[in-house]
Amino acid sequence: MRSLNNILELSVEEIDELIKTALDIIENPGSYSEICKGKKLATLFFEPSTRTRLSFEAAMMELGGNVLGFSEATSSSASKGESVADTSRVVSCYADIIAMRHPKEGAPYVASLNATVPVINAGDGGHNHPTQTLADLLTIYRERGTLNNMTVGFCGDLKFGRTVHSLIQALSRYTGIKVVLISPEELKLPSYVKKDTLSANNIPYEQTNDLESAISQLDILYMTRVQKERFFNEEDYLRLKDSYILDPDKLVTAKKDLVIMHPLPRVNEISVAVDADPRAHYFDQVLNGKYMRMALILMLLGLNREV
Repeated sequence: MRSLNNILELSVEEIDELIKTALDIIENPGSYSEICKGKKLATLFFEPSTRTRLSFEAAMMELGGNVLGFSEATSSSASKGESVADTSRVVSCYADIIAMRHPKEGAPYVASLNATVPVINAGDGGHNHPTQTLADLLTIYRERGTLNNMTVGFCGDLKFGRTVHSLIQALSRYTGIKVVLISPEELKLPSYVKKDTLSANNIPYEQTNDLESAISQLDILYMTRVQKERFFNEEDYLRLKDSYILDPDKLVTAKKDLVIMHPLPRVNEISVAVDADPRAHYFDQVLNGKYMRMALILMLLGLNREV
């Protein structure tokens, strides 16, 4: 039995296989519509979510399976003091696979050690978000036809942004990757990510607080929101929340084939005026997330479509 806590638990070959499966699902949805018949996915969300939870649920339903679970900690026995370990063991009695989001780093890993079914980390604090990374990788692949040879700019909250940390880890294993880190001083990428991922893999990177000066060199621009829920005091949040706002004027010098991404939800860091730009692909990421979660569920359950 295998779980997924961190994107690095998947080899490059396995990621390529997941992308291949996702593309096949897009082309042949009917071939997958009953592959999970009789299987149940439990969504254990101890933290608010719209896209990720509904994406997992839609993925399982479109594979012919069923879904059960909860969408906030107060509606679970966690509110009575039950541990993550016990919750995961209990839910293993009801479901074939678990997707868990939790505000505490490492909670899904603890669940995976105690569950008797596969556990998928659907986001743990500011740590990891591997299935969002799979959605990101499929989006990049569908737009560029490759995951190699590109300059990727990450802009906004790079300190607490678990989607940023996971995507940097994933891209570090491909060739010809250059990274541009765009953030205010207080929200810079943690030193351990730079040391353990970028430097360890000889990925060239630069740091700046100026989006406009960096945008012209980018092939991918990955915008993120400043996350209010990660701050300990509101003053710091209010001071930093509007550090970067992408609008059409800032895109004047950008490449014609730039891929603009955002894990969502956005607040105001991307103007709605950008939505009509053909380079905007953040809503495509949402749909791609469903396809990649479908592929991942099949992988972890050991299921393949009949040809």
